[in-house]
Amino acid sequence: MTKINDLSDCEIIVADSNDEGERIDRVLISHLPQFTRSSIQNQILAGDILVNEKITSKNYKLKLGDKITVLLKEPVELNITEQDIPLDIVYEDNDLLVVNKPKGMVVHPAAGHYENTLVNALLFHCKGSLSGINGVIRPGIVHRIDKDTSGLLLVAKNDNAHNSLAAQIKEHTLLREYQGVVYGNVKEENGVINLPIGRSKQDRKKMCVTDINSKEAYTYFEVIERYEGFTHMRFKLKTGRTHQIRVHMAHLGHALAGDEVYGPKKVIKKLNGQCLHAKTIGFNHPVTNEWLEFDSNLPEYFTDFLKGLKKR
Repeated sequence: MTKINDLSDCEIIVADSNDEGERIDRVLISHLPQFTRSSIQNQILAGDILVNEKITSKNYKLKLGDKITVLLKEPVELNITEQDIPLDIVYEDNDLLVVNKPKGMVVHPAAGHYENTLVNALLFHCKGSLSGINGVIRPGIVHRIDKDTSGLLLVAKNDNAHNSLAAQIKEHTLLREYQGVVYGNVKEENGVINLPIGRSKQDRKKMCVTDINSKEAYTYFEVIERYEGFTHMRFKLKTGRTHQIRVHMAHLGHALAGDEVYGPKKVIKKLNGQCLHAKTIGFNHPVTNEWLEFDSNLPEYFTDFLKGLKKR
């Protein structure tokens, strides 16, 4: 999206090729992070957001060159509460934390999940010492992992640390390695998946491999062990697109075991979501520039599942 002008009380934006065909509310929340999706929708209904100087609807699909005028009303600040929730902290200093997130925990508050998230726990633990770059909803959150993915996550305590870690992600120098179990026998021992990922036109809650409004995505993979009907694998991310490993493997016909979104209709219920763990993370410390690398044990749900499989 190309910003044309910033006025004192409104912002004028022109839709580019990346926005074409996308719903206006979905596009605007990614470019106006101070607003929630519901507040954007309310402003559209109130006539405070116009397309080509005309009132629009929240599900209007943008066309190339559409001129969007947004009245910049002050958003109502959400009251995200501190909660004394136990955290598995692998490392902590004055600038950052490395947290081992359990399966089932949402990373940051969103519609329907304003409590019991990782952010609620971090607010209590850090007592306000978290970066503010991502706003009130996502303080300290540099990158995310899915609710049902377990494993290591970086948290920034100040904006300097946040900017440094975010730059390392953008420059592909931050190490992120996962382990997962997929359906079927993956024939190659190792390789790289280089397939662009974008939002599905059929189901807006899902991502897919597509050339339309997509971003490049690279996943390196290696087989660890083969089982009857399943393969235990290691993944290394160069990019970090939404659901990247899950989408890439499903596209190749090897969805993550237990994945309720991208896997087969008959889901392995005992896994409570995809069998995927963010096992290793490595980065240069934002202040000392020292290389730090941390590894976590595979969680019990993962190891118990492997024990129940028969090796090939």
